Amino acid sequence: MLRNTSAIDGYFIAASDGHLGTVSDFLFDDVSWLVRWLVVDTGSWLSGRKVLLPAFALGHLDAERREFAVRLTMQQVKDSPDIDTRRPVSRQTEANIYDYYGWSPYWNTGLYMGGYGFGYGGGAMAPLPLQGSSRREEDIAAARRSDDDPHLRSIEAIIGYHIHASDGEIGHLNDFLIEDADWSIHYLIVDTKNWWPGKKVLVSPRSIQEIDWTDNLVNINVDRQKVKDSPAYDVSATVDRDYEKHFHSYYDGLRSGVLP
Repeated sequence: MLRNTSAIDGYFIAASDGHLGTVSDFLFDDVSWLVRWLVVDTGSWLSGRKVLLPAFALGHLDAERREFAVRLTMQQVKDSPDIDTRRPVSRQTEANIYDYYGWSPYWNTGLYMGGYGFGYGGGAMAPLPLQGSSRREEDIAAARRSDDDPHLRSIEAIIGYHIHASDGEIGHLNDFLIEDADWSIHYLIVDTKNWWPGKKVLVSPRSIQEIDWTDNLVNINVDRQKVKDSPAYDVSATVDRDYEKHFHSYYDGLRSGVLP
């Protein structure tokens, strides 16, 4: 099901023996457009410390209780590597966390270049416990030596960025719609109030030409009229498969990976 990231922000994370804290941000990969990590604010339990949990480690989303279950104990999370969430998360930081929990890094699962619904084959992925595996240890060591940019970006930081079509600005980034089964980002929600009062539109990550992280701009490769004439988006309605088929057929026949 597609959900607004703003609606998930604040959900509780329930360990096997108590609440760890609440979701305070998401880190996504700006190449594959998959949410890789959730930033969890532990509140008073760990004196405001924030921890990272990989999206695949989360169990079922309970919308009624506004929480995720996670197959970890509070002590495991307490003893996890410290991170500075005010700084970019490096590949080495990711490797340290995977190493601590004994999981295989996502960049060696064959799923790294997923996205738009292709990422995890349409279903939630379970952790890969490969403790004692020489392959996992080699993967971790290689990641620590690597200077590769993991392209991780904060959703909280990018909200509010201006969206530029090929012929001018159309509004600002208001929210994201993600698939809660595989954590793929399907759409950016754009508030057009300065150009088209009272309207919000959806933009697919496939339309993004460039993100200018210095000037806080998202440039897309379609013109303003194309966006204005796109399938209407009702913020109070659920984006279902029929809408997605209509949307992707409108934009040059592009089809989402979740569609038949």
